Amino acid sequence: MKRGILVFLLLFMAMPPTSRSVTITDFPQKSQSAPVTQLLTALNNEINPKALDLAVRGYYNLKRQGLIRREGIVTLIDFDKPSVSERLYIIDVDNGKILHSALVAHGKGSGENVATRFSNKPGSNKSSVGFYLTENTYNGKNGYSLVLKGLDHGINDKAERRSIVIHGADYVSRDYINKHGRLGRSQGCPALSMESYQQVINLIKEGTCLFIYHNGRDYASRSGVLHPGASFRSGRTDNPA
Repeated sequence: MKRGILVFLLLFMAMPPTSRSVTITDFPQKSQSAPVTQLLTALNNEINPKALDLAVRGYYNLKRQGLIRREGIVTLIDFDKPSVSERLYIIDVDNGKILHSALVAHGKGSGENVATRFSNKPGSNKSSVGFYLTENTYNGKNGYSLVLKGLDHGINDKAERRSIVIHGADYVSRDYINKHGRLGRSQGCPALSMESYQQVINLIKEGTCLFIYHNGRDYASRSGVLHPGASFRSGRTDNPA
């Protein structure tokens, strides 16, 4: 038996690299995000590895709970980046590819060019970090829009009550940046450009995972999505980054 295993390992090591491609399912559940992180780091070093790792970890936790209705897609919004940078990424998790990247606005209560303050409170005009599930689309005062359901208790679970949705806005554009030095800001919604919002909504609507990241305070340790089954004190919900 030992000799057979040794022969197999020697044959495996002798295979050319193209014959030994690695997929996510080759890894234990705890490290499923590793190959995706490696692939995306190679494809685009502008993606924050920590943000990506948390996004993919949360995606797999939600998938195991049966909450993801459309598998294989994670949308990452990195609010550590300034508004003048593309900071929304739609990621093909199964193949380690970036499907789309775009400018995205944060709430006017969260800051100027860089978002630094976050809240779950209605009327705060601040963005909320954490994990969301995309829901249905509708036509409202901002046109074609996508409902977001906040999944992190005490962090973003009032998103629907706050009418936090993805929609298009004329203050999200390179022209606006050239005139004002930053994007315009929303009332808390992750607003997109008029050129890209319909494409983005159609790519991610109806049951995909979306993660808004900011490297502040203690969000990762308090997330019920990242730590399923853990019990957290609700505590203060303002600025839970």
